[in-house]
Amino acid sequence: MNYLIKGATVVNEDRKAVADVYIKDGMICSVSFGRTLSIPEEETYTKIHAEGKYLLPGLIDDQVHFREPGLTHKGEIYTEAKAAVAGGITSFMEMPNTAPPTLTQELLEQKYARAAEASLANYSFFMGASNDNLEEVMKTNVSNVCGLKIFMGSSTGNMLVDHRETLEAIFSRWKSIISLHCEDEATIRANMEKARAQYGEDVPVAMHPVIRNTEACYKSSSFAVSLAEKYGTKINILHISTGIETGLFSNKLPLKEKKITSEACIHHLWFSDEDYAAKGTLIKWNPAVKTAADREKIWEALHDGRIDIIATDHAPHTLEEKSQSYFKAPSGGPLVQHALNALLEFYHQGKISLEMIARKMCHNVADIFEIDRRGYIREGYHADLVLVDLDTEWTVDRPNILYKCGWSPFEGTTFHSAVTHTFVNGNLVYQNGIFDETEKGQRLLFNRRGQ
Repeated sequence: MNYLIKGATVVNEDRKAVADVYIKDGMICSVSFGRTLSIPEEETYTKIHAEGKYLLPGLIDDQVHFREPGLTHKGEIYTEAKAAVAGGITSFMEMPNTAPPTLTQELLEQKYARAAEASLANYSFFMGASNDNLEEVMKTNVSNVCGLKIFMGSSTGNMLVDHRETLEAIFSRWKSIISLHCEDEATIRANMEKARAQYGEDVPVAMHPVIRNTEACYKSSSFAVSLAEKYGTKINILHISTGIETGLFSNKLPLKEKKITSEACIHHLWFSDEDYAAKGTLIKWNPAVKTAADREKIWEALHDGRIDIIATDHAPHTLEEKSQSYFKAPSGGPLVQHALNALLEFYHQGKISLEMIARKMCHNVADIFEIDRRGYIREGYHADLVLVDLDTEWTVDRPNILYKCGWSPFEGTTFHSAVTHTFVNGNLVYQNGIFDETEKGQRLLFNRRGQ
């Protein structure tokens, strides 16, 4: 089906302008920008009146954990992708710490096959690295796989890569992008033992940012940067959580020339360690949510261009799992349905512009990962689009939460904007709470040379 979106304020490439957008055969066919669209009389289309609403490129989330295979009691590709499109995320890149972990090409392709059957959003999956799968890693086709994921700190899934010789070999041989979870394992373990010595097994969750502290993050991130500089490797350091880490990154080069980029996540922009008292283990993430001062430094780096991407690190667990004591409660939480709403709330507060939201969650992700024809509202690009109403008040509660786990760290929060329409490859998959599941998303492709 073809669509004509009439009168939306288009937010794209650092500008806002009222325009009509014509979608034909899944692609953005025409964008008016001050001219009248000429549509052949014989073509049929559905008109969407979007006056007063804002049209952004579909968001691209470069860090999610959808838990399939093996952990589907927490979430699965179908449920989490459905929540994502309701939140305006039209493409995702999923991490390899599933069960089994994605450490072979066969397991990687099994995830793609499942997504082709189940995902309403476009999809890509990271190849995973371990201490002993380098040759399997090097078989990856980087033209249709988003990248390589290395856990330089342990998290859910036990995929820690901590052999220096392995890291040196990967950084020297891998020719595409590496996404990195950076926390120093020795520092964390030492801090954990100190906490146990003080509290026994009843460690309060407020100790989480003390155990997974600034030193652990900076020691690992700075080591990753040094390896990248040594070998000329393209890296993206995920979920920056400390102010000191922001000093590792530069804003002196155009984005397409940067080899070392970084990401901030919604939870590190929204919460601080002051929120552990009320939220407890529901906001236990790795790396930990830290101080309000750290949060402000992350905001500063977002604004000045040292941090390039905003993502979710969507990582659902059941409420029963999260309700356990500190050591037993897993880290991570669900975010894809509410990420854009949170950013739009920041927009209402004057902390971020709509243009920056589009840049950090659409344009920059597409550019850094070299995604083929997505991330922008441009003629000839795939019609991945999200329409938002900036004047709709609603409150997050259990009946409107779409994650399989059924809870959200934003439960009880009142937002003042809402996603009304989400297009994936020109298909109107979400409209005011109603889903059309007829068409599934597509595998993302990348404009890169092979290994």
